[in-house]
Amino acid sequence: MVTLVQLREYMRKQAEADRAKKSVQVKGATIDEALAQASIELGLPIKKLEYEVLENGSRGNFGIGKKDCILIAYPLIEQEDISSFEESLGFDAGFEHDEDVVIDADSEVIVRLAPEGAFLIVTPPVGKGKKATKKMAMDELKRRGVERIDELMVSNVVKQADGESVRVGDFDYNPVNDAIMAVEIVDFEMAAKIEIQPPGRGGADLSFDAMISFLKNNSVVHGIKEEILEKLQDNPIYGESITVAEGTKPNNGDDAKIMYNFDTEQNKVHIKETDGKVDFKELNLIQNVVEGQILAKKVPAQPGTPGRTVTGKLLPAKEGQDVEIGVGKNVKLSDDGMTLTATCNGQVLLLNDKVNVEPLYVVEGDINMKVGNIVHLGTVIVKGNVADGFKVKASGNIEIMGTVGKCVLDAEGDIIVHQGITGKSGGQIKSGKTVWSKFIENAIVEVGENVVASDGIINSRVDANRKIVCLGRGKRAKIVGGHLRAAEEIIAESFGSTAGSETILEVGYDPKTKERLAQLEEKQEVHTDKLEEINLNISTLAKLKKAKKKLPEEKEQYLRELVGEKTEIESELASLKDEIEKIQEYLASLKYKGKISAAKQVFPGVKIFIKDAMLEVRNEFKNVTFVNEKNVVKVTKYEQPDEDYSRK
Repeated sequence: MVTLVQLREYMRKQAEADRAKKSVQVKGATIDEALAQASIELGLPIKKLEYEVLENGSRGNFGIGKKDCILIAYPLIEQEDISSFEESLGFDAGFEHDEDVVIDADSEVIVRLAPEGAFLIVTPPVGKGKKATKKMAMDELKRRGVERIDELMVSNVVKQADGESVRVGDFDYNPVNDAIMAVEIVDFEMAAKIEIQPPGRGGADLSFDAMISFLKNNSVVHGIKEEILEKLQDNPIYGESITVAEGTKPNNGDDAKIMYNFDTEQNKVHIKETDGKVDFKELNLIQNVVEGQILAKKVPAQPGTPGRTVTGKLLPAKEGQDVEIGVGKNVKLSDDGMTLTATCNGQVLLLNDKVNVEPLYVVEGDINMKVGNIVHLGTVIVKGNVADGFKVKASGNIEIMGTVGKCVLDAEGDIIVHQGITGKSGGQIKSGKTVWSKFIENAIVEVGENVVASDGIINSRVDANRKIVCLGRGKRAKIVGGHLRAAEEIIAESFGSTAGSETILEVGYDPKTKERLAQLEEKQEVHTDKLEEINLNISTLAKLKKAKKKLPEEKEQYLRELVGEKTEIESELASLKDEIEKIQEYLASLKYKGKISAAKQVFPGVKIFIKDAMLEVRNEFKNVTFVNEKNVVKVTKYEQPDEDYSRK
């Protein structure tokens, strides 16, 4: 359906085309005489002509300096033409109005003063808006100081009301009083603002072209908002700062991404007990893949889009950072580096940002003299026991159905011992994730996440980067003796014993990192002492050289050696200082509050360390949680663990 707005636009374009084809330029002593000539040339009565004055005539003085009036005349577009157009489109009556779009608005009368003369613009009304009148136009012209007005032309412009700018008169032009514009470049050249001062008597308004030229002459060449300048040309705003140009900010490219086609995090493990035994059947630790299966795809980095200031300066954008798919074991990367596939069947793991496919290695019985030590790039399942003196190392998980003696277990994944660990003061257990065991006795355990023992931990040294959990039934789930450290929490049924066994519990920091910090600080102290000794020797030799003017060759050589050694130690001290500061910043940034909880009791002899606060238990506590408040260990009501590690 054709709307009124569409029709007006069509007729305006048709009128422009007709004017170009049928217009004539004529001249005469007066406008009437020129129109009479145009009527003859176009073969139309004067009332059906429209015209534009190119040059007003002048009578001169006593015939001297006389000038003819020159104008362009063309046929008047009448309502009948619109009606015929409507009929040709098949309209029955009237136009279709889009009520959701059309908003009522009155005609506007705009006068623009230019060096060439006074120009009148009359916009058409919209919807039920009021039409402009000749009086409105004349009043506005007079208000702007236009004295010589072509009233007939004013009438035509008001009647036409097509929004076109038409010259309708002259005024005493005084360029000194033209409107002026000031420009200000702000926001690090990312925006330009102008402020316009109104013209004085006889001054001209600013035109669109003048404003564009002024901006460019003042180095504003990019991001100019032409629509704002067009509005300011017809409806200037004086004395206000107006943003007329904005720079383009650079857009950095997106970094490359790796889309993994498997779950990169282990499923949450729940401990279940059946008749007092821990059930590990539903751990769901393994994600199996088949040969040729796509494991990961790379979304390439995207180039950035540069920006530009309003003054035209280029603002470079950063390209997205590339990232490579981590290629581990038993996988193949495509020639273009975009796709990773498995080369064998097995378990897929993301370890140290590398994708690995780890086939299972199953030992049907015990690990003993018949089997020997095992070093396997995958997951190891032992259906029997691990005897004293043997080693099992795996890049995946280790799962042992029986017991573990005085041996070494080392896995990048989880270690699961269905019965228990009897370390005999020499067993070492190291896991990149979590150790699950029925009990741990006289062993050294170091894990990247949690230690979970349902029946107890006795006389062992245990370090966990998250939690140590010892919860079960009755009196079995206890921690007696040893030294246990965890970043977040240690929780058990009870701590210590009636015999007063020394049991040390520490929480609230990363134990491995803090241990590394202690090593570095010790090394720093040794180097500092050594440097002081070297500086003293250098100072002694320097004083001797100053006194004697020259040192013996052997002492001169010794001095050079001391200076060289000093440089090396200072360099190493700088490296140590840098690493120490980074570790201290890391430890300070940790959000671990740290807490130690006993579901039943805490015996005397237990030492509690939470961050930098310490408490030695001298009296028995029951059902308590220890926390750090203002660097003091406080005893509070027992807090249930965040996860349920009891029988389900």
